[in-house]
Amino acid sequence: MRRIVLALSVLLLAFAVPATATPGWTVGEDPVDWTPHVMDGQVRAITTVGDTVVVGGDFTGVTESDGGPVRELWYLFAFSLSTGRILSFEPWLDGSVMSLEPGPGNTVYVGGRFHRVGDRDQRGITQLDLATGQPVAEFTAAVDWGDVRGIEYTNGSLYVGGTFSAINGVKRSGLAKLDPRTGAVDAFDARLSAPEIGRVKVEDIAVSPQGDRLIAIGAMTEAGGDFRVQAAMFDLTGREPVLAPWWTDAFNRPCRAGFDTYMRAVDFAPDGSYFVIVTTGRQNSVLKLCDTASRFETYADDEVKPTWVNHTGGDSLYAVEISDSAVYVGGHQRWMDNPYGHESAGPGAVDRPGLAALDPVSGKALDWNPTRSRGVGVRAFALTSKGLLAGSDTDELAREYHGRIGLFPGAG
Repeated sequence: MRRIVLALSVLLLAFAVPATATPGWTVGEDPVDWTPHVMDGQVRAITTVGDTVVVGGDFTGVTESDGGPVRELWYLFAFSLSTGRILSFEPWLDGSVMSLEPGPGNTVYVGGRFHRVGDRDQRGITQLDLATGQPVAEFTAAVDWGDVRGIEYTNGSLYVGGTFSAINGVKRSGLAKLDPRTGAVDAFDARLSAPEIGRVKVEDIAVSPQGDRLIAIGAMTEAGGDFRVQAAMFDLTGREPVLAPWWTDAFNRPCRAGFDTYMRAVDFAPDGSYFVIVTTGRQNSVLKLCDTASRFETYADDEVKPTWVNHTGGDSLYAVEISDSAVYVGGHQRWMDNPYGHESAGPGAVDRPGLAALDPVSGKALDWNPTRSRGVGVRAFALTSKGLLAGSDTDELAREYHGRIGLFPGAG
């Protein structure tokens, strides 16, 4: 009966959202001309440390905005946010980068699929000095296997999520809390498990700007012994994190066969009051949250339903970033506002190839529509003092050449 009520509730939400979005300020549609070009592969992570933009992915070559020789920079590079010039930051890793997070001082935490960093064995996670490109000597954390897909540094603690089952030999399935200086594993154990679908795989994590809540999404059905399907929230206000009473069965229904999880990314609003999850799934239905962006209220207790849902009509979303006035989503979608499309534009659908901005209140697409060549999709966003950075696997933004990364100006 509860599943029937959920289905009807989601269906009502699809009808209840106003037909037109309320006005909202967004970044500009014309990317700046001075960002570097990534020449191959894809950009999977972006962060900023002061004026330095750090970019990670599975690429091997980068060039300046005005052309010139291609610099061989594998998986990781940095450039100036003010000028766009590529910086002399040349760490050596032997595998792709999937997550980045500013660290204390002039450092950055790096997560991914690598096994070695410089001359040391350090699988999945490292901390790098931005001045030298070398790993910070004291930070020695390493995962047993798999990768690190999400990193959050907050209130003197470091949280990491991914596909690992242990860190430093200490059993932790998919989610762990580390000492940010040494990488030592904390006593906190989220006790994530996925007996119905196999191994745990945390696709992304996010911590509220206030540092009081953490949300983990991915392949899981239990957290701390309680039922939590694909999304689990933790209360960080105490001495150790505890599972929050927040839960939802909105993601109980499967999408197309073959997905151990259809969750892809999550981000909190600047005031922490809500967060948005974006998904894949290769299926569209008003009764499911496949290929959608959905808003959830952070401090709701017990069973929580989405405040709104925006459907692409069957195309994947991989990235989300929230400002005060817009929810930016990216993937390889063709449309938004498309609950009744099935790999087609249904009634009310709007064209939004690869990029879109949604109204935070209604969830409807705003007018912002820079367009991009779709490819696999946008994997990374970062809001900065200069605007919104977007990283992907293609080289056209707003019908201009921008190799796999671009900056839409005006975030302020």
